[in-house]
Amino acid sequence: MKTLSLLPLLALLLSPLPLCAQEMLNVPPDGATALFNGTDLEGWWGLGTKHYKTYAELSEEDFAKMREGTLADINKHWSVKDGILINDGKGLYLTTDKMYGDFELWVDYKTVPRADSGIYLRGIPQVQIWDSTEEKKFGIGADKGSGGLWNNPGGSAGKNPSVLADKPFGEWNTFHITMVGERVSVELNGKLVVDAARMANFFEKKTKAPIPKTGPIQLQTHGGEISWRNVFIREIDGDEANEWLRENVDGDYKSIFNGKDWTGWNGPTDKNEVKDGSILAKAGTIYTEDEYEDFTVRFDFKVPPGGNNGLAIRYPGKGDTAYVGMCELQVLDSAHKKYAGLHPAQHHASAYGMAAATRGFMRPANEWNHQTVRVVGSTIQVELNGVRILDADLNQLDPKTLMYPIERFKGRTNTKGHFGFAGHGAPIHYRNVGIEQH
Repeated sequence: MKTLSLLPLLALLLSPLPLCAQEMLNVPPDGATALFNGTDLEGWWGLGTKHYKTYAELSEEDFAKMREGTLADINKHWSVKDGILINDGKGLYLTTDKMYGDFELWVDYKTVPRADSGIYLRGIPQVQIWDSTEEKKFGIGADKGSGGLWNNPGGSAGKNPSVLADKPFGEWNTFHITMVGERVSVELNGKLVVDAARMANFFEKKTKAPIPKTGPIQLQTHGGEISWRNVFIREIDGDEANEWLRENVDGDYKSIFNGKDWTGWNGPTDKNEVKDGSILAKAGTIYTEDEYEDFTVRFDFKVPPGGNNGLAIRYPGKGDTAYVGMCELQVLDSAHKKYAGLHPAQHHASAYGMAAATRGFMRPANEWNHQTVRVVGSTIQVELNGVRILDADLNQLDPKTLMYPIERFKGRTNTKGHFGFAGHGAPIHYRNVGIEQH
């Protein structure tokens, strides 16, 4: 029998990838876009761990100069070979030209012993990548593996991955990351390691300001060679984001609106409307028959241009909830020009007149938003479209921030009451309304 020489086989194994194999790399799935084109660094620039204000607030001209000044560095430390993006472990982080809001991100990576890297989401560090066998770093979590939101506070959800999912060195790992608002889920090699955890704003530890609404994707370098391929992104629109939040964050809620009629509700229902599965809150305060102490309520809502409404929290059943309830949480098209001069504690999701919410995270007028409100004791938290925009203790208010003397808010210390919607004219739509009692 004729024997085959091993030399041709070895030559094949050691040769560069054939063209057909290279063409199979970096081809995005349907609906996604390739951030890395497989041939060069087009669409990327260089940035380190920098506060987003250092580039996001620049003029177009100044940003272009800043970007241009980084290209020599990334061309020195980043290269492309056979459809693979390679970094030597040094230099600036590869940073997308485009800013992204809500998205799905797929990334393959392969690294070496003692390497330390990560993926920045909207410019915020980071989804961690490191050597899970490096004993010197076990004290800071390396033994738990990659995929965690490493810059989250100690003990917080997502800080460490829930399972060790890293593959051995020399093998490719695959991330699938979903980000909606500041909520992040991470799958590593098909295993869920972070489940819809809030990602902390590394740059605003003192103020606890939320993560910016948009920002770049960054591939970090930190001391060891790392290779990347198949870097894809798919942007998520508002409706899909709302659905993702309902399915991944909301938890177990009891529906308090059947989508058909006013069963379970009191107040001036004749001045309001049920239409197409939604409440159209127009005038007066409609409220639940049941009363609640500590609870979380979740719902979708949309406002017309300039629309104004409110949430009645621990409402006694009569009177102006802004003063006789624990508070009225504003529901307002804050971006409308007619509200430019409002007091900070009058804008959307603020505890009216008492505590101001962070602005800028509502979708445009006439688009659906998703919101949760958690009320425990004297505290109230609001998460809008996956971003926490209010976290206030109404027993610990600064008198300087109030619209009126604290005595005017007589219901602020209510420990129980109804939940409802306070109409102020233009109809506000609410749907998927549910409550979880604590």
